[in-house]
Amino acid sequence: MEGSVFTPSLEGMKHVKSETGEMLTKPFLDVCKLILPVIDKFGAAMALVKSDIGGNISRLEDKYSSNPTEFNLLYSMVEVEVAAKTAKGSSSCTNGLLWLTRAMEFLVELFHNLLQYPDWTMSQVCTDSYGKTLKQWHGWLASSSFSLAMKLAPDRKKFMDVISGTGDVNADMEAFCTSFSPFLEENHKFLASKGLDNLKAS
Repeated sequence: MEGSVFTPSLEGMKHVKSETGEMLTKPFLDVCKLILPVIDKFGAAMALVKSDIGGNISRLEDKYSSNPTEFNLLYSMVEVEVAAKTAKGSSSCTNGLLWLTRAMEFLVELFHNLLQYPDWTMSQVCTDSYGKTLKQWHGWLASSSFSLAMKLAPDRKKFMDVISGTGDVNADMEAFCTSFSPFLEENHKFLASKGLDNLKAS
């Protein structure tokens, strides 16, 4: 492949914001989708995360497709649900955006750990990232399933070889973390302003 597995998402990030600096629905979801091939390379260890991310992307995409003009801006879906008092429902788009943001933060933390701690095993990298991000929002069941899955993490060197392609994978990984984190922070800030940033999994 041309470049690393991060190349398409780095390209996509240039289009996430409108000219007036607002988050656009489709480009944001596209970037999240473009990172899914990286998760694939983890195999069974990331099956839970992948299905979770995929499900939340689909939920938000369906809403967007129902009215692309009305839902052109990412936060418009939340505004509509807040007005209808349905934002806290487990199948709401608000919930979907919150969990998608959290899962993406887990991945950013994981990539950051790969860069920061070259001597860590993949299992250490994943467990530490999970502890810093998703764990606090997960109930006992999700937490146990996750810890179990982390034991299936692939060999670090094999994983890095697979995602490298022809690009400078470390530079691309760093660029992804640096460029994508502000979007996730913005999502949290917006959700917090509506009192919707601390919903937990049942």
